[in-house]
Amino acid sequence: MKKLLILVFLLTTGIAFAQSPKPYAVEYYYKVQWGHQQEFLDLFKKNHYPLLKKQIEMGRMTSVTVTAPRYHQDEAARWDYRVTIVFKDAAAAFGDFDEQALIRQMYPDQATYKKEEQRRFEILDQHTDVPIVPVDMDSRP
Repeated sequence: MKKLLILVFLLTTGIAFAQSPKPYAVEYYYKVQWGHQQEFLDLFKKNHYPLLKKQIEMGRMTSVTVTAPRYHQDEAARWDYRVTIVFKDAAAAFGDFDEQALIRQMYPDQATYKKEEQRRFEILDQHTDVPIVPVDMDSRP
């Protein structure tokens, strides 16, 4: 089922799975319950960021960048953290990758890991994943 959903996503977004050794970027937006921003960031840095860094070392990803807005936004548009992940290519982003095996390897105390990850998502108001594509302004009419 997962592979079918991935294929539908790739077809509807115009990404040919077999093509493109080009990098593939996704932005992840996190809106945290007010007052829990630091707790979220601490949990992210402890449990999720090391997984992302390991995947850079493995060659699946080329970069991970975390940003926060400098000023406040209105509540409807507010997000607290944007994580931009650049995968080696679309195949790396959507192909078979056993993240759970990596998690078990990196976090042998699974009870603590699962409890902390559950807490990280409990304090979220919203989480959005946005695949992004470059727009070549020089070749546009």
